Amino acid sequence: MICRWIASNSSKVSRILSPFSSLLSTKSSFSVAKLDDEPLPTSNFTSDHRDLHQEILLGMKKNGFREFLHGNHFRVMVSELRQVHVEEIMAELMAESSDLSVWFFKELRDIYGFRHSRFSTLLVSHIFAGQRRFKELQVILEQLLQENEQLQGSGSASLLCEVLSSSFRKWDSTGVVWDMLLFIASRSKMVDDSLYILEKMKDLNLKVSTQSYNSVLYSFRETDKMWDVYKEINDKNEHTYSTVVDGLCRQQKLEDAVSFLRNSEWKDIGPSVVSFNSIMSGYCKLGFVDMAKSFICTILKCGLVPSVYSHNILINGLCLAGSITEALALATDMNKHGVEPDSVTYHILAKGFHLLGMIGGVWEVIQEMLDKGLSPDVITYTIVLCGHCQLGNIDMGLRLLKDMLSRGFEFHSIIPCSVMLSGLCKTGRINEALSLFYDMEANGLRADLVAYSIVIHGLCRLGEFNMAVWLYDEMCTKILPNSRTDGAILLGLCQKGMLLEAKALLDSLKSTSNTLDIILYNIVIDGYAKSGCIEEALKLFNVVIESGIPPSVATFNSLIYGYCKIWNIAEARRILDVIKLYGLVPSAVSYTTLMNAYANCGDTESIDELCSEMKTKGISATNVTYAVIIKGLCSNWKLEKCNQLLRDRKLGKCNQVLRDMDSEGITPDQITYNTIIQYLCRVKHLSKAFELLKEMKSRHLDPTPATYNILIDSLCVNGYIKEADRFLYWLQEQNVSLSKFAYTTLIKAHCVKGDPKMAEKLFHQLLDSGFDVSIRDYSAVINRLCRRHLVNESKFFFRLMLCRGISPDLDICEMMIKSSDELLSWTIKSGLLPD
Repeated sequence: MICRWIASNSSKVSRILSPFSSLLSTKSSFSVAKLDDEPLPTSNFTSDHRDLHQEILLGMKKNGFREFLHGNHFRVMVSELRQVHVEEIMAELMAESSDLSVWFFKELRDIYGFRHSRFSTLLVSHIFAGQRRFKELQVILEQLLQENEQLQGSGSASLLCEVLSSSFRKWDSTGVVWDMLLFIASRSKMVDDSLYILEKMKDLNLKVSTQSYNSVLYSFRETDKMWDVYKEINDKNEHTYSTVVDGLCRQQKLEDAVSFLRNSEWKDIGPSVVSFNSIMSGYCKLGFVDMAKSFICTILKCGLVPSVYSHNILINGLCLAGSITEALALATDMNKHGVEPDSVTYHILAKGFHLLGMIGGVWEVIQEMLDKGLSPDVITYTIVLCGHCQLGNIDMGLRLLKDMLSRGFEFHSIIPCSVMLSGLCKTGRINEALSLFYDMEANGLRADLVAYSIVIHGLCRLGEFNMAVWLYDEMCTKILPNSRTDGAILLGLCQKGMLLEAKALLDSLKSTSNTLDIILYNIVIDGYAKSGCIEEALKLFNVVIESGIPPSVATFNSLIYGYCKIWNIAEARRILDVIKLYGLVPSAVSYTTLMNAYANCGDTESIDELCSEMKTKGISATNVTYAVIIKGLCSNWKLEKCNQLLRDRKLGKCNQVLRDMDSEGITPDQITYNTIIQYLCRVKHLSKAFELLKEMKSRHLDPTPATYNILIDSLCVNGYIKEADRFLYWLQEQNVSLSKFAYTTLIKAHCVKGDPKMAEKLFHQLLDSGFDVSIRDYSAVINRLCRRHLVNESKFFFRLMLCRGISPDLDICEMMIKSSDELLSWTIKSGLLPD
């Protein structure tokens, strides 16, 4: 049958076999397959093994090649077939036709799932190489390398090289196979393997193609090894030079890249646009967009045409630099260089507008894309969604999501939905988030781990813990949770004070997971520490150590906080030293937590010691650190017994701290200023307190309602009621958001002063501002007016309270009765007092 097949395809066979005419013969398969006269690894097989492969060959000759391989008899024999049998059969078939050998190889692999040996695969590879079937050669070698790496790990290419050098050394096509193997290994980022193959090829005097050299060069372009490979390349081409330029740019050696670009070696070939693009991209990444722009002129001088990619690099650089107007102008001028903006150009511009918060500009970009027949993709729409969510335009974002559907965008990407889920959860619209979450599944989009995590985290943050646990359990039936999702649940439990449940969940995760990371342990340890359960926190810390999990600085920071909370500051200080035993460096949080404990005790000396230690260790203080230092300076003002000299010294130290912050580039925050302002008010330096208020505004730092509360309260306490009124009026004119405390403080001050008219006016302002005015607020006013014997005025507030639908309690009635007997009968009739 095989002979008849060869006779009927004589022209095809002669063409196929011509590259192997000197190699193929009708001798035994040993001489054909092993051209180096080395023994086959199958030479000592038993007679049963030899009978099996002979039986298969005989069956194919008798029944026909295809018929036998697809027949039931062969299907039974396949289970007994071994790689050595296949090697011998393929070698025998090579004597008849290399195509038959390849066909047999493919049938076994594709129909029966047979796993071929390295020898069989490399035999077919050499046939492909000899027949110049390079695409198939690349595919089969990629599969071989991948399988080999999975079985042997890194460095497995040495086994392939051993088979190649021992069994295929005399094949004419072996150089092609080696070269393709090198190309694929380097392109697959198998760095060590590609170097090994390269060295073996040099040892065997096999020619390495420029393409393969370039592939190896590309693998090492971010290292100094690049130059060693570059020197070995004899036939350098444009790709060689552009790879070196790209490598230098990635190493941030831009000046070297420009010098290399001007090298004389380029004379015959000339630099390419690709090389210029690499340099422009490098300068843009470093923020030197103007320098990058200058290379457009250089490209034109070299007789080259800037590509769309060249323009996109510059447009992206300008957008990142905030120069959106210039980016738009460059996109408009692209046609001057014979190119048109593509979808990528518009995506970059859309992202640029988004970075500047100009969502309207993104819509204009989308409209221009539509006008030019380009379709905005999911990424473009997602950029707009992100912008709306960041600006708090959630309703606009939801409308956009519907618009995506109306334009033919189906729920094939979960990213825009996840963005919308995040926006809804952050703004507390959890019900709408849940509705969208389940609409996703209804539209055929399966929620992934990110989507589940967003909603679970949002539920925990809003205190909807039962729903979060239910959703978490649902997720676990579909998706393996990660530490972020587990962390959200643990954090929610700890924040609700459910520490026993958090510990139980942690134990459950430990029993079902291979390993738990320190982040999950830290959450529960921190929960115990903040609740003052330092013993439980220490027990869990010991579990971490015994499990071989390295603790982090955050672990120790929680323990420091826990000891400080129970006022065991000495032990907290000792933890600071323990951190160093684990090879860690204490953070600013470590020191700040301790400083805060000392500040609460008025121990400024210990705070100074910790400050010095921080500076010695090069640990930068934060805003919070400085706020705590100032708090420590101001905390023990009562102990100074109004000693003016000590107060001035302390104030001088506060000012010095502010100067230190400026020198370190740290802007004092509202808490820092509020602490100093509060101290100044307490020691009656009101003028200096208001100076600090001006300083805050000069730094473009908006004072908080607490800032105004401190100043108004201080003015009232010190008897400057009129000044407090003027200050409140000025704040109202400036449309400053005031707190309820600001109004009630002034109302009480006017009641005490005996100015009920002003108290009444301010009380109406309080009501008009929409604050929740309770019976306690009425009681405070009535009480003060009664004490001043202002009966009519107290009656006014009493009636006002009744008009607002608030029933007086027993205390208010007793106050009113003491001031006026005429209210006695009313209170009895109302049932508030017994007869």
